[in-house]
Amino acid sequence: MKVAFLLACFTALAGPTDALAQTLRVGVSGAPPFVMKEDDALRGISLQIWDQTADSLNRPYELVPFPTTEANLDAVVNGQVDLAIGPISITPDRLANPKIDFTQPYFHGTEDLLLPLRTPGLLARLRPFFGWAALSSAGGLLLLLFLVGNLIWLAERRRNADQFPRQYLKGVGNGMWFALVTLTTVGYGDRAPLSKTGRAIAGVWMVMSLLALSSITAGLASAFTVSLTRLDPAGIRDITDLRGKTVAVVDGTTSQTWAKIYGARALTASTLKEAIDLLGMSKVDGVIFDGAPLRYYLQQNPGAPYKMAPFSLANQTYGFVLPIDSPMRTPIDVVLLGMQRKGEVKQITDDLLQ
Repeated sequence: MKVAFLLACFTALAGPTDALAQTLRVGVSGAPPFVMKEDDALRGISLQIWDQTADSLNRPYELVPFPTTEANLDAVVNGQVDLAIGPISITPDRLANPKIDFTQPYFHGTEDLLLPLRTPGLLARLRPFFGWAALSSAGGLLLLLFLVGNLIWLAERRRNADQFPRQYLKGVGNGMWFALVTLTTVGYGDRAPLSKTGRAIAGVWMVMSLLALSSITAGLASAFTVSLTRLDPAGIRDITDLRGKTVAVVDGTTSQTWAKIYGARALTASTLKEAIDLLGMSKVDGVIFDGAPLRYYLQQNPGAPYKMAPFSLANQTYGFVLPIDSPMRTPIDVVLLGMQRKGEVKQITDDLLQ
């Protein structure tokens, strides 16, 4: 009886130890720089952080690739894998799933937009010069010259008829010429007031012209700068411009959700590369995806005719996914927090993103 009891106790104690020694089935999905295939081997931010975590826990594992994040999550729910890794965003909908759980976030990023980078044509470059800012400034300047020309003509037409003839059109024309020469500080001297009234008007105009010229120049420069920087071929300058636009999204990712939230029409692609190809063929106005992979793509393809939008759509946090109530949750969290405090996570991400 004692021997049987001891054997039973040994079996009970040995069971959990054997379970801990079992090889973990780890589902993996995602795009560079989180998941990359090189020489028939997988690497990337998610893989390197997980590999270091598994090494700290002394847990052997085997990778099971999945084409999309949703397929990877379904594999956790169905028990095909013991956990899922990759750039898997922690979202309210996923947290509400009663069959899965997330670890401590190991990466904080953003949801961004990739836009085409095309050089504006000649007409597009000239358009700001015919906009309201330019035309209103030019019109205001002409009105000032006309008023000063009339005042000078009225003051000089009797005493200085040689330079400012009594005929209205010719006299006012000479007055406007005098106002323009004074404004630009050219100072030809071919027209000059002789009367006290005319000189007083000229003196006031000289002072006013200093302020008028600087204000008009600053206003035009500002208007042209703003207009030229807004020559965006996609016509998307801020988040509100996304409404009604067609954007490429990757199937099974949160980019589909963000496209819907901002009122954009989503064209689904199976991979990020396919989504970017759609942008290259002008079938979409932009690509919504996680910011880190988009920046990594531009880093690896410096000649690509694309640019990042000057705004982000949302903040993102990535974590590993486990079945609910998994005993590995706390040990993994402890290791991840330790890696973050030691700067090891930052070192891994910096190596691949810089």
